[in-house]
Order: sequence, then C-alpha cells, then structure tokens
Amino acid sequence: MVDITPLVAAGRKIIQSYGKGGFRISEESFSGPLLVFPSMVASWDVPENPAELDVGHFAPLIGAEDVDVVLFGGGKSAFFLPPEKQMLLTAQGIVVEAMDTGAACRTYNVLMAEDRRIAAALYPCP
Repeated sequence: MVDITPLVAAGRKIIQSYGKGGFRISEESFSGPLLVFPSMVASWDVPENPAELDVGHFAPLIGAEDVDVVLFGGGKSAFFLPPEKQMLLTAQGIVVEAMDTGAACRTYNVLMAEDRRIAAALYPCP
C-alpha cells in the first residue's frame, strides 16, 4: 500500500493507504467500498461495477452536515457519473468530483488538512 498520511487535527479520519482491495484509515483497516467522513467511516453498499450506481446509492451523503463536496473514487480508473445522475445529485445538494480512487484518497487528505468540508465515496483498487 502507498502511505499518504498527512498531518491533521486529532480525531479526524485520514486515509493512510489504499490498495489490495482495501484501505487503512486512522490506524484501522477496511475492505470494500467505503464512505469516509471527517468524523467517521462507513461501509458503502454499492454494486461491484460503478456503472450500475444510481442516485439512491448516494443517499447517505444527502443532507450530511459538514460536507460541501464528495470525492468519488471509481477504483483503479476514474469513473464519471452520467450527466443526468450528476444533475440529480446536484439538485439534492451533493457536488460530486469524480476521479480514480488513488487521486480521491490523496485529494481527501489534502482538503482534510486544510479543514475543508468534504467526504469521500471510494471503490477499492485491486
């Protein structure tokens, strides 16, 4: 795994590494898709293929306090949500920035270190 640990305030969830189907976040190991918030990490029940995502899969992010932007890591390669799904999420107050999972993890940590209001929705990399 690639160590990408930044310096952030105590108690904040930071992504330390990713790969081999999982993540290391704030000294805990996780496998499978995840939602990472500044104060918690949760399993994300989504289809194996990001192309099968629908707006309902983003329901845990709708109305989440302290989240302005969701960084969407689509796995080894970036996966961009179709424009109609992106528009539906935006209408519900969710701004999604899509990229590959590695970029989403690194960006999350940079923005976390800046104390920005973010969350990450991550598919694992093999």
